[in-house]
Amino acid sequence: MRKWSAGLIAAAALLLGACQSHPPMPTVDRVDLERYMGDWYVIAHIPTFLERDAYNAVERYSLNDDGTIDTVFTFRKGGFDGERKRYNPTGFVRSDDNAEWGMQFLWPFKAEFLVIYLDDDYQQTVVGRTRRDYVWIMARQPGIPEADYQRILGFLDERGYDIGEIRRVPQRWDDADGISGP
Repeated sequence: MRKWSAGLIAAAALLLGACQSHPPMPTVDRVDLERYMGDWYVIAHIPTFLERDAYNAVERYSLNDDGTIDTVFTFRKGGFDGERKRYNPTGFVRSDDNAEWGMQFLWPFKAEFLVIYLDDDYQQTVVGRTRRDYVWIMARQPGIPEADYQRILGFLDERGYDIGEIRRVPQRWDDADGISGP
């Protein structure tokens, strides 16, 4: 029952936040869903309450036969040896360019998920929201060059995010952990 309560609270918080009016958030021109699928390390974020103390956070996307996106979000809570957490929302593509998704943690609620930055090689991405309340900077590797990180922060500042709220997610991987495992 506890998992349902946390999911319900998260969904309600995301949806209630969407009720306020904000300028549109531009998305990327197009997302090739097959290229976007796979593992993305969360480099930094404005976290939801569920991920405030996340370490080794990874988001994994898999395209389902029905066009939905199976999502597995894993991390360790409170430290690199902390409790493993796992959430499995379902993504629903909402636009022809594949850059706008609804992310469903709990039926029937779908939180806004916008691909607002994606490099040409599909190695770095940023997922944001119109409300500018949450953001996720992600990469295919557990770290990115500092110059790229600073450039992305500038990009987010230009789009109205309070970059002082963005927190790096500690990432440390060894052979025992592997990407399949926080």
